[in-house]
Amino acid sequence: MRFRQQLANLWMSLTIACKDESFLKGIAKIENIVSKILAIVLVFVIFIALFDLLKLLTHDLFVTDPKGVFTAPLLKIFGMFLNVLIALELMDNITAYLRQHVIQLELVIITALTAVARKIVIFDSKADGDLTGLALAVLSLSISYWIVRSQNQSRKNH
Repeated sequence: MRFRQQLANLWMSLTIACKDESFLKGIAKIENIVSKILAIVLVFVIFIALFDLLKLLTHDLFVTDPKGVFTAPLLKIFGMFLNVLIALELMDNITAYLRQHVIQLELVIITALTAVARKIVIFDSKADGDLTGLALAVLSLSISYWIVRSQNQSRKNH
């Protein structure tokens, strides 16, 4: 008898948990936990990228050449700066999601534009690469950004 009662209680709990509202609450909790884990991991990534950048700069300025001249190519240094900025923009995306529980498309497009801009800044014309593809990506993302931004502004004005 007791076993039957436990099975009935388990069945009732599963039935309640599988209702749409309860299920969606559970999914929301999981999304929240995953977002927080991503934010924590991204903090570590940002500090590692920043440490690598500072290590490169201090090595170039003080160790390699006492005259304070960069030995690493400037494009590499700029690429590392942009890596940190892209990571910070990703952090903005995650924190915006944690605040509002909505993915902000405008932020995502800005992050993508920054990533493509990084590729353009460090682009090596001697290496195999398609500058046309990068140009199309910038154009597409710019148009997307303009559309999303104008939609967001028209919503704010109404």
